[in-house]
Amino acid sequence: MSAALDVKKSMDSYRARRGELRVLEVPPARYLMVDGHGDPNTSPAFGAAVATLYPVAYALKFAAREHGLHYVVPPLEGLWFADDMDAYAEPGRRDEWRWTLMLMLPDWIGEDHVETARAGKADLDLSAVRMATLDEGLCLSKLHIGPFADEAPVLRRLHHELIPQGGYAFNGQHHEIYLSDPRRTAPEKLRTILRQPVRPL
Repeated sequence: MSAALDVKKSMDSYRARRGELRVLEVPPARYLMVDGHGDPNTSPAFGAAVATLYPVAYALKFAAREHGLHYVVPPLEGLWFADDMDAYAEPGRRDEWRWTLMLMLPDWIGEDHVETARAGKADLDLSAVRMATLDEGLCLSKLHIGPFADEAPVLRRLHHELIPQGGYAFNGQHHEIYLSDPRRTAPEKLRTILRQPVRPL
């Protein structure tokens, strides 16, 4: 049996080291996605989004295994945006946040597979789950180690110092990749890739 595909090991865009700001080209990829808004700590929609993504992802994983295709369900990711991006770097503004939670899909999975996976979970309302391609291209990427609540100063510096000083402008939504499972990892050890699509000025 061939080794299972694991994007954290096979894709350069999932690699990050402490203290390093990376400039990289991120290839297009397809994802399962669920959209929502509000404070992730208090919004019921956030927990519901996570709870709808994983049944579809694991149904796809097990269906692929029957055809000899093996992969590890990738880490949870999120696109984060607001009318004023400073809402992510200032306290008390989480109600302004909008987000899209995502799980990457292998290239061999298509819309027909996703529809079959939804149909196989008729006891759940999975209508909010969609499949779409994300094409970010040129990005700045930085590893954050610690609680999610401590990201604000890092984002403020990224947005107001590192991006303009590097000669770039925003070119897409703030993207986070959650390399650690917060249910099993102490907050101070959480590893999160902070990614921002950019374009040269």
